[in-house]
Amino acid sequence: MQRLIKFTVHLVPTFLMLLFVSLGALCAAQEVDVPSGRGSGAVVAPTGWTEFIAPVQQRIDLKFYGFYIGELKAPSAQFDATFRATKFLSITPSYLYYSVPADGLNELANRSRGFTNTYEEHQFRIDGTVMFSIHKFEVSERNMYVRRFLPTYMYGGKSLPEKEINRYRNKIAVAYPLAVKGRIWKPFASYEAFYDQGSGWTKNRAWTGITVPTEKHVSFQPSYMWENTNGIKDLRYLMFGLIFRMPSR
Repeated sequence: MQRLIKFTVHLVPTFLMLLFVSLGALCAAQEVDVPSGRGSGAVVAPTGWTEFIAPVQQRIDLKFYGFYIGELKAPSAQFDATFRATKFLSITPSYLYYSVPADGLNELANRSRGFTNTYEEHQFRIDGTVMFSIHKFEVSERNMYVRRFLPTYMYGGKSLPEKEINRYRNKIAVAYPLAVKGRIWKPFASYEAFYDQGSGWTKNRAWTGITVPTEKHVSFQPSYMWENTNGIKDLRYLMFGLIFRMPSR
C-alpha cells in the first residue's frame, strides 16, 4: 500500500497540468457513444442507475455502478477505485463496459438499416479531481484520460476494424448543500466537454439534478442531462438513481 501511495503522489504533478473539472460524488454513467452516422433530432432516454460505495480505508473508496438506458436498451457497468491523495485532490482509475443493440444504434444515427450487430465498448479511464469550496458552493474540477477499446462492427454493410483511441474529458461542476428537515440535500449542475483522438471536440454534456438522502446510507438522485455528440442524435436523459454507501469499518 505504501508503494501505491508513493506511485500516486508521483502522478499528481502530471494530473495538475491537465486538471480541469468534475463533480466527484456522482456517477459518470451516461456514456453512450456510438460510431457516427447522420443523426439529427433528439432521443428522450429514461435511465435508471445504481451506485454502491464501499470504503476500504480512510482514503480509499471502491465504487460499483450499474445502469440501463431504456429507450436504447443499453446496459452498462463501471468500477472505480478512488484514492484521496490530499484534502483537495483525489485520483480515480476506473473501468467501463457498455453495449448498444443494433436498433438503438440505428435510432441514434438516424439510419433504418445501417447497423446490424450490437456495439460493445470497453474503456480504461483515470482522472484527477480537485474539490474546493467558495462560501457554501462546492466546486469540483476534473480531468480524465480515457483509453477506448473499439470493437469490430458492421455499418452500412461494411466491416470496420477494431481499434484503440484516446479521449480527453474535462468537466466543471457546482453543488450547494441545503438543510431540509435535518438532512442535507444537494442540488448540482455541471458542464463537460470531450475530445477524441483524430476527431477533435466531439461531445458536450450539461447535467443538473439533486441528491436527496432517504436513509442513513441511502440517497436518491433524480436528474436531467442533455448531450450533444457529432454525428448522432442529441440525447436527453431523464435519470433516476439510487446511491448506497456502506458504513466505514
